[in-house]
Amino acid sequence: MKLKDYIKTNFLYLDGGMGTLLQAQGLAAGELPERWNLTHPEEIRAIHRAYIEAGSRVVSTNTFGANRLKFSSDELDRIVEAAVKNARDAVAGEENRWVALDIGPTGKMLKPYGDLDFEDAVSAFAETVRLGVKHGVDLIFIETMNDAYETKAALLAAKENADLPVFVSNAYGVDGKLMTGASPAAMVALLEGMGADAIGVNCSLGPRALAPVVKEYLRYASVPVLLKPNAGLPTVIEGKTVYSVSPDTFADEVVALAAEGVRIMGGCCGTTPAYIAATVAKSANLSPLHILEKTDTLVSSYTHAVSFGDAPILIGERINPTGKKLFKEALRRGDMEYILKEGIAEEEKGVHVLDVNVGLPEINEKAMLTDAVRELQAVTALPLQIDTADPVAMEAALRLYNGKAMINSVNGKKESLDAVLPLAKKYGGVVVALTLDESGIPETAEGRLAIAERILEAAEAYGIRKKDVVFDPLALTVSADKNAARETLRAVRLIRERTGCHTSLGVSNVSFGLPERDAINSTFFALALENGLSAAIMNPHSAEMMKVFYAFRALRGEDENCAAYVAFATSLPKTVAVEADAPEARGTETKGSPLFRAIVKGLKEGAAALTREALKERDPLAVVNEEVIPALNHVGEGFEKKTVFLPSLLMSAEAAKAAFTVVKEGMAASAAGKRCPFVLATVKGDIHDIGKNIVRLLLENYGFAVSDLGKDVSPEAVVEETLRLHAPLVGLSALMTTTVPAMAETVRLLKEKAPFCRVVVGGAVLTEEYAAAIGADQYARDAMETVRYAEAIEKIL
Repeated sequence: MKLKDYIKTNFLYLDGGMGTLLQAQGLAAGELPERWNLTHPEEIRAIHRAYIEAGSRVVSTNTFGANRLKFSSDELDRIVEAAVKNARDAVAGEENRWVALDIGPTGKMLKPYGDLDFEDAVSAFAETVRLGVKHGVDLIFIETMNDAYETKAALLAAKENADLPVFVSNAYGVDGKLMTGASPAAMVALLEGMGADAIGVNCSLGPRALAPVVKEYLRYASVPVLLKPNAGLPTVIEGKTVYSVSPDTFADEVVALAAEGVRIMGGCCGTTPAYIAATVAKSANLSPLHILEKTDTLVSSYTHAVSFGDAPILIGERINPTGKKLFKEALRRGDMEYILKEGIAEEEKGVHVLDVNVGLPEINEKAMLTDAVRELQAVTALPLQIDTADPVAMEAALRLYNGKAMINSVNGKKESLDAVLPLAKKYGGVVVALTLDESGIPETAEGRLAIAERILEAAEAYGIRKKDVVFDPLALTVSADKNAARETLRAVRLIRERTGCHTSLGVSNVSFGLPERDAINSTFFALALENGLSAAIMNPHSAEMMKVFYAFRALRGEDENCAAYVAFATSLPKTVAVEADAPEARGTETKGSPLFRAIVKGLKEGAAALTREALKERDPLAVVNEEVIPALNHVGEGFEKKTVFLPSLLMSAEAAKAAFTVVKEGMAASAAGKRCPFVLATVKGDIHDIGKNIVRLLLENYGFAVSDLGKDVSPEAVVEETLRLHAPLVGLSALMTTTVPAMAETVRLLKEKAPFCRVVVGGAVLTEEYAAAIGADQYARDAMETVRYAEAIEKIL
């Protein structure tokens, strides 16, 4: 039976931890487990066989870290070939058993937050995928991904290089989000949109702690949901790593979630064949729930999803050159800072999505659009609407977009359908469909409905679900046709009622050629909302439009205690600028000086320029202490409160770094004011340095003299550098369970050779209890905790 057919009517049992069992077999601290496929094939086959005998239907190859960033192409080929053979030998002769090519993260952060280019990540994953296909796997299993962007790179590589089922699983923290901030709904939107065959959750925590995340997947996903949790959290007992959840308890908690809809079950760190056997036994009399097609229309950014229908969606129209002289000039100059400021200002005014249109005949639209999308995603967490009539520019932007975008637009012309719909199918997205065709825009609502129905048929033929099509019935100027507004409003209601799809309008089109356009626009907006309009492309700097939005929600009972309306109304200025393109209409809501705001918003070029201006009148250290550090603290506090996510924290740190660079240019290095030395390292055998690099960036911005030893660093090298600098602080990072013993040995050696230093440790596989058990002085959940600890220790030195 084919795997996808099997899942339709059966639970699918995955295997459990590989690293846990390899350590028990003698895998040395820091040794790369993938090489055991070549050096210890009998042990690998025995582990696979033990899981098969426990009831696993799928065994994953021992290739979690097998990519060209760790291995040469020749060795990588040999490792994947051996890994597939080992797994294939273990399932030989068994019916309905499958071999999955296991793919884990690269250990690097993607640009703009790290140094790995998106296409380089896609290429690295693609090489491993092609080898898996070459050597005969049955499916691709992408797991333990803690960043939405890297997840997309891996899924894109799998879809472009294999015609096999693809499962995708992400690792969530205790806050229910990925390391870079993505919510479960955002990941469902992205992964289901791109065609993953099953999606879910693995690693990080035990099944009970992951239950809220799993339930959100079940709420939104129309594909099978998988769960592969850890055996709880690790602790050290008599020098051995022990996990907190027993096989029976693990099985009870996993099966309880299977009763709520989880279809695919397995285990991650700390689990053994006993965990799988218990799960199989306790779900034996349980029938899988039907997988229902969800109807939610979702777009997403790297942090969150926006759902159509919950409330009217505001799409900011300001990043569009139409009728905007200043914006056109900025595009001709290649002034990205102008675009970023527009986006930030619209976000602060309360829009939910940013429309991004940079089309001018005299510029390279593909290059400008991709740059704008890339840079906007670095400074705002809002989903984007990719707005272009150029399919080449559209594909380039969709490919690098970090989330599920709105795609503006397609229309009823065959040429348009054939160009845009394949892109929507490949990259995922919500397609905005204009109700026009070769004959133009129909005068009547019925004519526009007929085009909408034809577009819907074409989309469904491409495999695009109805929920991923939003119709724009086109607002035409009322000054040219007295019936224009009325027919558009009728079309909004008719399309919503007949197709079930959501609608969007470019509201301001209705008022072209008329004076006091805000009066027409806001009244038309109110009428459209009452007729069921789902989303509006509008100017959030128009007080009249925003008044309608907040008042409508209050009057419709969508605003609890009218709280949002009251907050908006009390913030209104006594006078409002009405010139849409005037600079004063684009003020930002972030308080503080321009330099403070630039750092908070992550505007690197702006921060550097403003620092140069500040240094003309103020002392360098005053600029640092009164502007730069307070801005970093502001963002850091938001990160600690979970109102700011890691990418925003990193971009603010980069902006602060740009400011510091300017400061250092204007003063002697000796006067720069370095704080105490801090030695950083990723421990022996671990090549994942994401967390360490984030810590380094923040520590440097707070003035600490960081000595970064890199990754895969021996205990002796850490001790040597600590003694050389007489560093009072050492930070150690480990992401893999197999390298935690190396961390313990490093801590032990530091305590013996450099007792004066304090050791702070962190990483996905660590807990506060585990850190204490191996002798560390402090466990840090994230980079800001490391900074706070360093500041506290420095005060008592």
